[in-house]
Amino acid sequence: MRAYLVDILAVSFFVLEWTVYALTLEHTAYGRDSLSARMHIYREVWIRRMLDREARMVDMQIMASLQNGTAFFASTSLIAVGGALALLRSTSEALSVLQALPIDISPPPALWEIKCVGLVLIFIYTFFKFAWAYRLFNYVAILLGSMPPASQRDTPQAEAHVIRTTRLFEAAGRHFNRGQRAFFFALGYLGWFVSPWVLFATTAAVVIVTWRRQFASSAWQAMGS
Repeated sequence: MRAYLVDILAVSFFVLEWTVYALTLEHTAYGRDSLSARMHIYREVWIRRMLDREARMVDMQIMASLQNGTAFFASTSLIAVGGALALLRSTSEALSVLQALPIDISPPPALWEIKCVGLVLIFIYTFFKFAWAYRLFNYVAILLGSMPPASQRDTPQAEAHVIRTTRLFEAAGRHFNRGQRAFFFALGYLGWFVSPWVLFATTAAVVIVTWRRQFASSAWQAMGS
């Protein structure tokens, strides 16, 4: 185990950074000022304004575009799983290519297979998140279709329906964000195939880039105004 101490520390750092970032974004007061949290507010605004409209075809078209985007990412996750499994199956070929490089960075076959299995697990997690988000968006579409008419917008039933739809809408967006976050961290995980030291760097780079998009990007500033 001493020979793989740096690899263990690098993977532990990767998992810790992913976990801490996700918990900070979703379960702290600091995370409630993120770009995703600010967008949650406008989900409720959309649902409430939808009550004032009798013609809601545009709303359903927007909902369909959200479903199509989620389906695209779910299918992409399956393709990524297949690619990672193919990489696992071609261990000897991949190691022979690495050994032919000017700098030999080829790990032992067992360690290479562990890396591939980890990549497969990340993409499987990504697929489940996008698939569940797609299912939730389908449920939201059903709730939009059962929205009370504009003449009943001031009733308690309409208010309850708005809250119910908004909460389900937020859950769908939250799982979609988790799937995208897994994609980003999968890119950082690829650094481990080069070196555990590279994994330290790529993990930190992913955290910095994703943090900046959530808390310091031009989109975040625009939503704050």
